[in-house]
Amino acid sequence: MATKIAAAPATPRPDLDLGEDAALLVDLLKLATFIAQPMREGVAEPLGLSANDLKIILALGGEGELAGHELSEIMGLPPMNVSRAIAALTARGLVEPGEDASNRRRKPVRLTAEGTALFQQTIPAMATVGGKLFADFTPDERAVFHSAAQAILARMTGGE
Repeated sequence: MATKIAAAPATPRPDLDLGEDAALLVDLLKLATFIAQPMREGVAEPLGLSANDLKIILALGGEGELAGHELSEIMGLPPMNVSRAIAALTARGLVEPGEDASNRRRKPVRLTAEGTALFQQTIPAMATVGGKLFADFTPDERAVFHSAAQAILARMTGGE
């Protein structure tokens, strides 16, 4: 992580009262925005991936076979961007077509053996990025953050 990101102010403006829920959401949005740079510099670029390629590798490595529209939903990207990234990853031999025997119209993709090996390489790279981001967190603070993140993800994905 070569570039240092300037600290974001704790509140957008002192005279702006967002309320607790909106302030938490603003912090979450900032976090989502600012995490992109260390992930790009510390994980994607060293592995020769674009940010979108990395997102697809992580999604397929973590979730298994997914169709393009599912990747689009998970990643929050337009379907055309996902389609282009899948085509590029397929051309590189990292992704291949999957099969859905119960729905022949669904066209999932999955990691190839080479894609799976690359996914495995992301884990230590992400551990390094995470170690730097969470360096000042106590074990209890890490557990609270993890629990809160899991609860939000479950609520947003219907896994409550």
